[in-house]
Amino acid sequence: MAGGLSGKRVLVVDDDADILTAIQTALVDAGAEVDTAADGNQAVSKATEIDPDLIVLDLMLPKRSGFLVAEKLKSGKAKGEKPRVIMVTGNPGQRHRTYADRIGVDAYFTKPFRMDRLVESAEKLFA
Repeated sequence: MAGGLSGKRVLVVDDDADILTAIQTALVDAGAEVDTAADGNQAVSKATEIDPDLIVLDLMLPKRSGFLVAEKLKSGKAKGEKPRVIMVTGNPGQRHRTYADRIGVDAYFTKPFRMDRLVESAEKLFA
């Protein structure tokens, strides 16, 4: 099915299998090619291997936090450069959102969120 993310490679990183599957399904329905990872170290390894256009990244991950993953993958790159990063977290604190913006995260969602809003945000990053 073609969608607004057709031709885009996305890495979804979350340690909650249900959330991982839900995000993956929504992005595939929007036309993206999706790979997944369940911890921070696996995320860095896969991102290096597949060079995704977008990473949907949980903040609280085993082995390496989402912040450390984003810092590693966005180091030396401006906001809006590949890979683009959408961070998702269950932590509603403003301090985390501010830090995410400082390290180049392109969008930030607090769980729970509507999948259609996540997909719309991803599509806008490539519009």
